[in-house]
Order: sequence, then C-alpha cells, then structure tokens
Amino acid sequence: MNKRMMWMLVITAVVFGGLFGMKWFGNKMMNQYFDNMPMPAAAVSSAKAASLSWRSTISGVGTVVASQGTRISSESGGLVAKVHFESGAQVKRGDLLVTLSAGSEQADLARLQSQATLAKSELSRLQRLYKLEAISKSELDRAETDFRATQSAADGQRAKLAQKQIRAPFSGQLGIRQVDVGQYLQAGETMVTLQQLDPVYIDFTLPEKDVLLVDVGQSVKVTLDGQNDRVFEGVVSAIEPQVNVQTRNFKVRANVANADRSLRPGQFARAEIALPDVRKVVAIPLTSVSYNPYGNSVYVIVKAPKKAAAEGKEATAEKSKDELVVRRRFIKTGEARGDMVEVTEGVNAGDEVATSGLLKLQNDAKVIINNTVMPPSSTNPTPAES
Repeated sequence: MNKRMMWMLVITAVVFGGLFGMKWFGNKMMNQYFDNMPMPAAAVSSAKAASLSWRSTISGVGTVVASQGTRISSESGGLVAKVHFESGAQVKRGDLLVTLSAGSEQADLARLQSQATLAKSELSRLQRLYKLEAISKSELDRAETDFRATQSAADGQRAKLAQKQIRAPFSGQLGIRQVDVGQYLQAGETMVTLQQLDPVYIDFTLPEKDVLLVDVGQSVKVTLDGQNDRVFEGVVSAIEPQVNVQTRNFKVRANVANADRSLRPGQFARAEIALPDVRKVVAIPLTSVSYNPYGNSVYVIVKAPKKAAAEGKEATAEKSKDELVVRRRFIKTGEARGDMVEVTEGVNAGDEVATSGLLKLQNDAKVIINNTVMPPSSTNPTPAES
C-alpha cells in the first residue's frame, strides 16, 4: 500500500513538473521571439537645424494706457437737469455733457450783479465829487473797495454757476453714462469716463539688467493676446529714472498710434524692443524638443551602419539600402521666437531632427521620413485664415 502511494506521488510530480516545464519553456521562447522581433520603422517628419541671424531684442509685458483719461465729475453737487451725450459718443474739448439745476445760483448772481452795478454808479458819482474836492480821498477809496468786492462776489457766483455745466476737458470717447435726469449728484461723483484713444501709451516693465539698453526713440513692436495676427508699431517716449526696489524692474512707456481704436486702455500687452546688434544662432522647430525635468532632448536622424552579407563560401560586402535611425541627444536651449527655438549646445547647423512622432521613438529606432504634413516652423507665425 505504501509502495503504491509512493509511485502515485512520483507520477503526479513528474506529470505536473512536465506541465510546468513546458509552460516555462513556451514563455521563454515567446519572450525571446518578441525580444528579437524586428520593430517596424516609425514614420516621422523632420527638419534640419538652421543657422539664422537673429537681431537681439528685449521684451516685457505691460498695459495699454490712454494718452488722456479721466472720470467726468462735478465740483459741486446738484440735481441733473439735462444730459447732453449718449454712451460711447465721440466728443470734442468744451462740448457740454451735463447740466445741473442752478435756479438759486442764478438768482444769487442777479442779486450780486445788481449790487455791483449800484457800487459802480456810486463810485462814478464819488469820483466826480472828488474832482470838485467835495469829498475826501478816504471816501473815494472806500467806494472803490466796495465796487471791487461786489464785482468779485459776482465773478465768484459766475464760477459757481459755470460748475453746473459739465464740459469735456479734452477730445475723446465717452464710456457708459452713469447719470439720469432728475438724479441728485454729490460733488465728485462720476458721471461718465472719457478716454483719448489716439495715440495710446504702452506702459511695460523691464529687468534692471536692461536699463542701459533702452533709450528714448527706439522702435517698439506691440502684440496683444486677443489680436495675435497684428503687430502695432511704436516708439519709446519715456523711461522711468528709478528702479522699483521690490521688483528690481523699471518702467518704460511707448507711444503707439491707434487710429482704428484697436487698442483699448487696460488691455494686457507684450512689447518688444529691437536692439542694433545681430547674432548668429542655430535654431530648430519647437516641436522637435522633448522638455523634461532632467534635461531637454531631441532625436537626431542618422544613417544606420551598413552590414556585410555572406553568400556561399565567400563573404562579400553587399550594399544594403540606406536605413535611418534616431539618436537621442540632450541639448541646451536659448531664446524662442515663434515656432523656432535657439539651441546653444547639442545640435549643429545641418543636423536633421525629428519634429513629430517623438512619443514612439527611442534610441536606435528605425524611422521613415514623411514630410507631406509638417508642423509650423516660423519665427513670425500668423494664425491660419478660416
């Protein structure tokens, strides 16, 4: 009985051992097959590293500012009698915008004018009497003083009355009106905004290291996020003489023509100043660069080494068809312009790099170049028209 049990255990162990052995051998052969299986060539687009001449520039970000802008308000309070403008209207300097009720002020002016007229008549009478030596010089001086006082009081009342008529201090475009007829306004309360939009200023900041590179009169190119297809030309009109101690930046103001009112105060703007010096750079498309925390890299396309083939008893060197492979290189990048980026180390002018399909590449992977569809590669890209 014990001998039979022992044989059963041995046979079971042999059977299961054989099954596991066959399974292990099959997996090994399958892995070996996949490891040695040739990978198909990946289709990529390519571009050659170009040697370009780039003019040095300095750039900053800032804000569009109206050449003149204010909130229209009144020096004195009062009831709105009439509104003479519409929201968004163009006005000229001196145009009447709002009239405040001024009944009591006009009555006071009439009273003061009457007093001034009476004081003038009294002064004329006393001047005649003084010539006849009928009165003293002190009486004449007192009459002259009374006349000047009443005249000044009338002039002051005219100034107060003029405050009831609010006029445009300069030519420009009005905003949305914030008053209505019958509304009572406090002194200093905003009625409407007024902006002069041609020209406009671009106020932007630059780091302190560029303080000696900027000068009044230099040309400036301005772009806006909402209008990437347009470049606005301007000139540097003013430079802040001191550097901000918190940010270590200094402010620059550029004057930009804005005849079509495309630039509006408060918009975010990017400004670029072109410097006179030109430098040679090696540039490649941005799409060819793999950006990683441990370093940026590109895949350079090179020819695969040729192999010798043996036929029969003699080994002869056989020319095989040129095959292309990629080699990964770590690079250092510099300034980016449009779709291109400067390479300061790792790539030479004329090297061919892969510009698409980077995720499916690895070192020594075979590739096929297909440039029928190419990623954009321009230093001054413009959006495609729809």
